[in-house]
Amino acid sequence: MGENNVNLPPGFRFYPTDEELVVHFLHRKATILPCHPDVIPDLELYPYDPWNLDGKAMVEGNKWYYYSRRTQSRITENGYWNPLGVDEPIFSSSGQKVGMKKLYVFFVGEPLEGTKTNWIMEEYRLSDSASSSRTRRRSSKPDFSKWVVCRVYECDGDNDEDDGAELSCLDEVFLSLEDLDDISFPI
Repeated sequence: MGENNVNLPPGFRFYPTDEELVVHFLHRKATILPCHPDVIPDLELYPYDPWNLDGKAMVEGNKWYYYSRRTQSRITENGYWNPLGVDEPIFSSSGQKVGMKKLYVFFVGEPLEGTKTNWIMEEYRLSDSASSSRTRRRSSKPDFSKWVVCRVYECDGDNDEDDGAELSCLDEVFLSLEDLDDISFPI
């Protein structure tokens, strides 16, 4: 994995929720408002295979983040991103629908003939109602409603979805113990 290319103070991590990615990052990007900290780079995703994102996308832990233009073609040099399931709505803490999330899995090879990998992409876009109202107000300016923000990661293969919860090394050791009755704690 690459090193974190964000200059955050010690002890701070970039670990945004779905709502934060849509409201605090993507919405500001689409409406050309400044975003602080400005840590997510613009990247044309589709020439890059997911394992080549180091040094190009913002990385935190085992997840890469970047903005890209929304497009129908999701073909890279060595494979393609295939959609999984249906779009999932993203709601703000006040209950308002602010965006949509679509999951993709990466396949190596030619479309419809490739081999499934463990690489997952979560593509976030603004809700259609929000982006269409912005387009009407800014008819003389370029249409920035086609931006998406993506989170790419490689899952362990045991489950197809990442629930966002990461275990510490101690948690993993604790969960790997078969019989908790055999543990003796100091009194």
